[in-house]
Amino acid sequence: MKKVILMSVAASFLVLAGCETVNTTNAGAVGVDRKQQMLVPSETIEQGAAQAYDAELKAARDKGVLNTDKAQLNRVSAIARRIVAVTPVFRADASKWDWQFNVQKTKDMNAYCMPGGRIMVYSGLMDTLDLSDAELATVIGHEIAHALREHTRERVSRAYAQQLVLTGAAAVAGVSEGTANIANMVAEVTFQLPFSRDQESEADIIGLELMARAGYDPRAAISLWNKMSNAQGGGSPPKFLSTHPAPKDRIREIEKNLPRVLPLYANRN
Repeated sequence: MKKVILMSVAASFLVLAGCETVNTTNAGAVGVDRKQQMLVPSETIEQGAAQAYDAELKAARDKGVLNTDKAQLNRVSAIARRIVAVTPVFRADASKWDWQFNVQKTKDMNAYCMPGGRIMVYSGLMDTLDLSDAELATVIGHEIAHALREHTRERVSRAYAQQLVLTGAAAVAGVSEGTANIANMVAEVTFQLPFSRDQESEADIIGLELMARAGYDPRAAISLWNKMSNAQGGGSPPKFLSTHPAPKDRIREIEKNLPRVLPLYANRN
């Protein structure tokens, strides 16, 4: 028992030694400044994300559901490009990312942006909720914010840290096993594991600033979350609602931050 405790303590020290404390973005007008602990290099996450995203594109292409509606693809791409154009406010290197925009035909209501700017919007989100351009910009801005803040890297780092504490130094080898393992973890974080409350809140308010700077009325974020909340009545809730905070809490936080971003929107228009 004593040996196990000592091994756990030693593993914990290894975790602390291997972690890098970073602030992945500038604070912006909304003032996001939470420090993040990273154990996995960003390059490793980038490689894994590229593999995971390519696998999703191939699966959708094989099923004949990738970019079947050119009008929807053009709409998503146009909105996303406007938001991408203002991402350097939060991090300068984002302008050099290999941004990709795709739409998958499905009844599911979801969207995601994998590390490095790999965006997918599900058609069910647009069709079921009848989103305006500003409401769709809320969704895309939120997902881009996750990528800017490297929330996936943060989640994967936490998972590795937990493995290290539980299994000892042998878990460190997992970080260098190649892209396959990381790709699986990126996919798991994207499709199965919800982001934390802090991460979701950061994505909400950074997304709010991104859409405002891109010329989309940030007040549309309130109508979007009302639509999301109402969508629960039809059975399974949208993927967005499987996470926290709850829509009413998101709306309260959005309303608190609107005075910070509305002048940005006014200056753009």
